[in-house]
Amino acid sequence: MDEMPSNPNPTAKQLAAEQPADGSPQELTLDQKLAEVAQERAAEHRESYGTAKTENLRDSGRWRVLLPGFVVLCCLAVLATPLIILGLLVYNSPAFIWVWMVMLLIEVGIAAIIIRGLWKIFIPWPS
Repeated sequence: MDEMPSNPNPTAKQLAAEQPADGSPQELTLDQKLAEVAQERAAEHRESYGTAKTENLRDSGRWRVLLPGFVVLCCLAVLATPLIILGLLVYNSPAFIWVWMVMLLIEVGIAAIIIRGLWKIFIPWPS
């Protein structure tokens, strides 16, 4: 193949060959310079690796079922964990029922905020 390597820094021989015979430097317009650069780039050999032709872009769609299922399980865990802990506390000392009720309201409120955020992020339908 007769590919000429593109050299961004022309040598003295190349510059001398471009000058006219009378010795005065030849001035190129901007359009001519752009045309020369475009021709040099068109002659370059380019090769791409890892194109989309070699990648399998299909998915099975399981994530559409697994992700909402996982989010629902996380939401249930966020709600159930403090309730289980509070239930054990009230079982061991039933005298402080008012403390249990206040803690229940606070923890359910925090859990509701967390669940609402997870739901809006991962499950965009009926919010």
